[in-house]
Amino acid sequence: KQAEKTVHQKKEQSKTKCRKARRRHINLIAEFNRRQRKNIWLETHIWHAKRFHMLKKWGYCLGDRPTEKCYRACYRAMTNHCLLQDLSYYCCLELTGKENELLKQLGRICSIDTGLTFEEACCLAGRYEGCLNLYRADRYPEDLLGPVTFIWKPRDGSENRQLWIWMHPALKQDILRELKAIFQCKEPEDFCIPESVKTSLEEEKQMDVVPSLGQKRKKEDTEGERAVPVKKIIGDGTRDPLQSYFWISQIAGIVISDRTMEILRYRLIGPLSHSVLTDTLKAASLQSV
Repeated sequence: KQAEKTVHQKKEQSKTKCRKARRRHINLIAEFNRRQRKNIWLETHIWHAKRFHMLKKWGYCLGDRPTEKCYRACYRAMTNHCLLQDLSYYCCLELTGKENELLKQLGRICSIDTGLTFEEACCLAGRYEGCLNLYRADRYPEDLLGPVTFIWKPRDGSENRQLWIWMHPALKQDILRELKAIFQCKEPEDFCIPESVKTSLEEEKQMDVVPSLGQKRKKEDTEGERAVPVKKIIGDGTRDPLQSYFWISQIAGIVISDRTMEILRYRLIGPLSHSVLTDTLKAASLQSV
């Protein structure tokens, strides 16, 4: 009788909620982290997943094509209004060090014959973004690495400068390897795993625990309990979470940092792009400490 009463109560409780609410995961953040084990999501993933066919590539889950015929709407936005694209899957490498040392070595992987270089006056001041092709060191016009865009941080009176270089994820490993070679950067000996990565890996272990009785269990792999979970990729679809994300040159004092997915990137297209930015972004008031 007690068992029948319990079953009856469960049925009554389930009817009080709609089907969508009953199927909703208890911990959405943990469920979203589980889904990102192989391919991580952009900040706009939820919006795209509801409207686009998703494509898993380069370690990311990207919107490939819309589910509805919205090509005319996109064309109208580009010609008359504003269209926004999420390019956060592009990889960003940050170079920090003395300006003359940076320019000296960066000049070996580009050429003035192709157009702009890292030394262009308007780009060096940090006012404009530049675009150029990178080659292997001292190998121009052979051994092309690929196109990149870059922007310098404006001068603040110090001899140290910051340079951000954006590239397609398919080119990241080759370009990063070349930059580490020309600057002779190595992984720091005292490198430790960030706390955010540790906590996320611990969450993954907890999620792999067998659920308690009474809860539904998802279909297991062919290996069952012995299946090893895939490591969750934190922040960057092109780097293992246990690998270093910065490298230091003991000779020139240059530091190369991997800022992929830490600096988001959006592209606005259309005649009203500037108006959208001015209406959206507001300058913060200066506060003295």
